[in-house]
Amino acid sequence: MKFLLIAGFPDSLLQFRGPLIDALLAADLQVHVAAPGLPAGDAMRQRLEARGLVVHDIPLRRTGMNPAADLKCMLYLWRLMRRIRPQFVLGYTIKPVIYGSLAAWLARVPRRFALITGLGYAFQGREEDAGARRLLRSLVQGLYALGLRRVRKVFFQNPDDEALFRKLGILRPGARACVVNGSGVDVAEHQPAALPAAPHFLLIARLLGDKGVREYAQAAARIRLRRPDVIFSLAGWIDENPDAIAPAELEAWTSQGTLNYWGRLSDVRPAIAACSVYVLPSYREGTPRTVLEAMAMGRAVITTDAPGCRETVVDGVNGYLVPVRSVDALAAAMQRFLDDPQMARDMGARSREIAESKYDVHKVNAIMLREMNIADD
Repeated sequence: MKFLLIAGFPDSLLQFRGPLIDALLAADLQVHVAAPGLPAGDAMRQRLEARGLVVHDIPLRRTGMNPAADLKCMLYLWRLMRRIRPQFVLGYTIKPVIYGSLAAWLARVPRRFALITGLGYAFQGREEDAGARRLLRSLVQGLYALGLRRVRKVFFQNPDDEALFRKLGILRPGARACVVNGSGVDVAEHQPAALPAAPHFLLIARLLGDKGVREYAQAAARIRLRRPDVIFSLAGWIDENPDAIAPAELEAWTSQGTLNYWGRLSDVRPAIAACSVYVLPSYREGTPRTVLEAMAMGRAVITTDAPGCRETVVDGVNGYLVPVRSVDALAAAMQRFLDDPQMARDMGARSREIAESKYDVHKVNAIMLREMNIADD
């Protein structure tokens, strides 16, 4: 039995789907992975092949809407599936879901699934947003509907995303869906770490406006006017995205001493261990992986009362929920931890308990395999 997993970004195969891949291999499936940027000799390709996977480099452009390029990718996937004849196909992120699902239907793959890990740029912003984003949103909705009608089941990482897809008609009435607790986190690999002596806030994210990076920087600047001893760190990278933070903005934050910038991290655990409170002021997520990692390592969390984010925090128990885009509320939540340092320790312990009970990656993957009829209860 062959399983084909389609990704839009090669690093995500091990970073986010590694335990799922291990579970598929343990179920005696031959696992194929397809993603762009995996030519012969590539270091990531070698890591994947060393894991026992069959790797396919595909001509997929992760960002942008180019009909000719996207059609070329879909035809490539169709030919690939006709050649390897998988029994299962699972795509995640927008283009692998849309074009992977259509290609699998055309190739008559019997068991087709999709995983919605977040809604991305097209679904962010406000309803009154005009111009290119509204046009893109309408196009993506139509393509999603076309692709998801060809799958057996759609996995969502929070109930709000499922509700939105049904409200917009992307999912037909009666379409089968399953909500799982994000991508999960390996609680054995992310052990609790002692809190630092000095107050230290951390945000790890792609450097996009929709991740709340600007609100984080503004709240940090306010706090540091009163408490210059407080550390604010930022890790991540400037992505190819219309909503990306400008390099000049990042330079201003670091040169003014507002934020410590750590760049892109291959392992987030040392950064999380160095902080006392984790912050993610995102506008919307699937389920934020970095929040789960911070929770597993015993960190209190400040995040937004937004889809995907609100599921991770019980307000006042393991952190605080703040309104989207509110610098005032974000700064006030940070100040609570500065006024009562013991709170970070107590809430961090509760975060660890929630991570173990709700977000253990092995529990999440067991549900997915069961829903795909790969494993029984």
